[in-house]
Amino acid sequence: MLDTTHPLQAGLTADSRLVRAYGGERPETTPVWFMRQAGRSLPEYRELRVGTRMLDACLDPEMAAEITLQPVRRHGVDAGIFFSDIVVPLKLVGVDVSIEPGRGPVFARGYADAEGVAELTAIDPALLDERAAPIAEAVRRTVAELNETAPSGAESGATPLIGFAGAPFTLAAYLAEGGPSKDHLAARTLMHADPGAWRALMDWTAELTGRFLRTQVLAGTSAAQLFDSWAGALSLADYERHVAPASAKALSFVHDLSYERRLGDGSGSSTTVTRSVPVVHFGVGTGELLGAMHDIGVDTVGVDYRIPLDVAAERVGGDVPLQGNLDPALLAAPWPVLADAVRDVLRRGRSAPAHVFNLGHGVPPETDPTVLTRVVELVHEAGA
Repeated sequence: MLDTTHPLQAGLTADSRLVRAYGGERPETTPVWFMRQAGRSLPEYRELRVGTRMLDACLDPEMAAEITLQPVRRHGVDAGIFFSDIVVPLKLVGVDVSIEPGRGPVFARGYADAEGVAELTAIDPALLDERAAPIAEAVRRTVAELNETAPSGAESGATPLIGFAGAPFTLAAYLAEGGPSKDHLAARTLMHADPGAWRALMDWTAELTGRFLRTQVLAGTSAAQLFDSWAGALSLADYERHVAPASAKALSFVHDLSYERRLGDGSGSSTTVTRSVPVVHFGVGTGELLGAMHDIGVDTVGVDYRIPLDVAAERVGGDVPLQGNLDPALLAAPWPVLADAVRDVLRRGRSAPAHVFNLGHGVPPETDPTVLTRVVELVHEAGA
């Protein structure tokens, strides 16, 4: 059970639009937030980041909290998404990694064979628990301010914070290659050429990711999202056999974290139910994997822009909350075109029991922030 001061257990976010939607309830207003809303497109973010490298910003609690809060203040979204990077847990346990502007994560070496995997997995993932104080502090700072704010149009409650972590396969794909890749061939080759080394690598990244998510939830996040940026490079069979077990293991680190929610029946009496912290799973290009992604033990499935939400609802069984999935390219379209697309996503989202409006990937850095604010207003005005 979460601590009594946690926003979910204290009743600050348990009845928020976002948490209710993740739990399968359809609130009176569709909740909305944007992947990569923290940073990139905001001038206040770019000003704050001058002279500070990405990973240094992620590990500065004051800066990470401020960056997380900026889009909440500006756009009136229904949630903050914790500002971090998928390689932060790797950095914390001592892996030599940097983020190069215009390229992405770059490692001192690749880990694409048994020798490299053995060297990497000799690092104890439990070291993360000892070194994650900057992450926990950043979450606590963020939550302290969010507890004082309600989402746009909401009458009460606090704005929830969503935790963030990269899925085991996405971490493994970067590690095997030693940096970014277009086809993730090194990871896919290791998967089949040396299944034992691959399992060791995936078990290690799963534990690291799981501990990273758990740190954030214990510090105060009201949900957790697992990002699998590169799972779309896999066939369904390879995903189910070689990846899904590791993703399930990662999420097992937060499944035991629960809270009590009081439910009224309209007559003045109420009952108390115990619920687990909601978990969302999102992948890029994963239209063929959606059912398997849900089956690893998640509450809500994030859908990218390549597949309509009503089709996605059919693929996951029709009883699963969905998140998504406006094409980010439409943010640069004329407003009438964008507004029609937003309404179409909302209409298709009604195929699921609950829907959290989002993009089908992250906010492009050149996006006009005022457009995002207008989208939030439109979603809120549309109701449920």
